[in-house]
Amino acid sequence: MTEEEDWLYEIKPKGKLIDLNLREIWRYRDLLILFVKRDITTAYKQTILGPLWFLIAPLFTSVVFTLVFNEVAGIDNGAIPNFLFNLTGLTLWNYFKEVLSVSSSAFTSNAGLFGKVYFPRFIAPASRVISGLFKFGIQLIILIVFYAYYYSKGMDILPSAGLPLIVLVVLNIILLRMGFGLILSAMTTKYRDLSVLIGFGLNLLMYLSAVMYSLDAARNKLKDYYWAIEWNPIAQIIESYRSLWFNSLEIYWTGIYAGFCLGILVFFIGLMVFNKTEKTFIDTV
Repeated sequence: MTEEEDWLYEIKPKGKLIDLNLREIWRYRDLLILFVKRDITTAYKQTILGPLWFLIAPLFTSVVFTLVFNEVAGIDNGAIPNFLFNLTGLTLWNYFKEVLSVSSSAFTSNAGLFGKVYFPRFIAPASRVISGLFKFGIQLIILIVFYAYYYSKGMDILPSAGLPLIVLVVLNIILLRMGFGLILSAMTTKYRDLSVLIGFGLNLLMYLSAVMYSLDAARNKLKDYYWAIEWNPIAQIIESYRSLWFNSLEIYWTGIYAGFCLGILVFFIGLMVFNKTEKTFIDTV
């Protein structure tokens, strides 16, 4: 076969750095669905409680945060029940943390599959985002159940009129998580120690992300270190997310708009790094 002869279908690396190639991803949509099912079913495979961990983990963590930060440290959330306040922040943080940690290993964890079968590499991290949304949905239902419980007990809590903007806030998290995940997945192909550092860094980042306290509380109690929290985009997004759930809080528009702009920027930077690494990563993993 001569070099000039046309092939029916040719597999080659992307020519552009900013290229999602949605048409090809759609062609492999069945594989994407299989990856999502795999991520969900293997999350707690061979565990006694199985999917119940989706419920237990955020509830137990919220109880611990309530005891430590509210009862011991004395952080006051006003009319909002402390447990519900912490659960609201944890719901969004857990989605960001879990999906980012697994997406950062998209190349290394699928290296054997990449070397044998061709499919759009973007499917690997994209499946983690979608499967993470399934878990986020379960935890969101838990949040709504406890919200209704406290409301039925006569607590003065009502959602903000801007509650539908939660869709935009979640989109902010998806863009940020996807962008950082693509960058880290490209870097971990050369520097395996990053996978350990990511887990350690995420645990520290949680305490700077306004998960268990408000920005106002941080401003009053952590005056010397407040700048680190104020400039943390995740803290801004979580604060805006929580302000939409409670009308007693002023809607935090800064976190919504700034988070969306930053999310788009980080996503496209991550996409460029991912596409560049995709051409050569199989030689380094």
